[in-house]
Amino acid sequence: MTDSVLYETAGDVAVIRLNRPKALNALTTEMKEGLLAAVRRAAAEPVRAVLLTGQGRGFCAGQDLVEHSGQLESGAPALNTVREHYNPIVIEIASMPKPVVAAVNGVAAGAGAGLALACDFRIAAESAALVMSFSAVGLGPDTGVSWTLSRLAGPARATELLMLAEPVPAGRALELGLLTTVVPDDELPENALDLVRRLAAGPTAAYRAIKQEVLFAAAHGLEDALEEEAVLQEELGRTVDHREATAAFVRKERPRYVGH
Repeated sequence: MTDSVLYETAGDVAVIRLNRPKALNALTTEMKEGLLAAVRRAAAEPVRAVLLTGQGRGFCAGQDLVEHSGQLESGAPALNTVREHYNPIVIEIASMPKPVVAAVNGVAAGAGAGLALACDFRIAAESAALVMSFSAVGLGPDTGVSWTLSRLAGPARATELLMLAEPVPAGRALELGLLTTVVPDDELPENALDLVRRLAAGPTAAYRAIKQEVLFAAAHGLEDALEEEAVLQEELGRTVDHREATAAFVRKERPRYVGH
């Protein structure tokens, strides 16, 4: 990792922390490369759940516009970052075979909002806000926002949020289905860790299949989705977790999941 992206593990949990607090964790090239390396590391290591958050008072302000402006002035291909960085990061998060929780501790704007929306759960502080700020700098959405936002809030609401580019306070974002839950600011770290630890102790093989099936169903018809469910259900039926959970139900005990 780099100093701008911190990575640590605590038991079965990996914590990825964006670490440019003075710039509200705005994303430089170095930071995007570090984040991509971090999510790939989390996917490969034997952790069972991942927490993504920001250091300081912001989750992520999106693209670092100071760096971006310099690239535009120099004639560098500034927007190749979408294919080189943002697309791979979002794909890694969305397809990671383990749950990913975003702890939104402040503003999540532009690509920062996109990173949060790509996660499986979004816990936000009461003072947090989402801003689909792309159009404010003359751009359309990236980091998968055209896909995630439409599915979470619906096409009409997504168009409104993207075109107007107005801040959406945490409470309103919760009403729109963009957040999983909202908690008091000082309770966010504990609540986020509680959820990610709960997920890490759960049936992570089943969680992997759930993520895979939901992504598959978004691009396929009913018959194909049914077949995908059947294939994955057969695989899960052979896992230790399924046998343990079934036996524990019969014994009226709590199952202990091992993740396979």
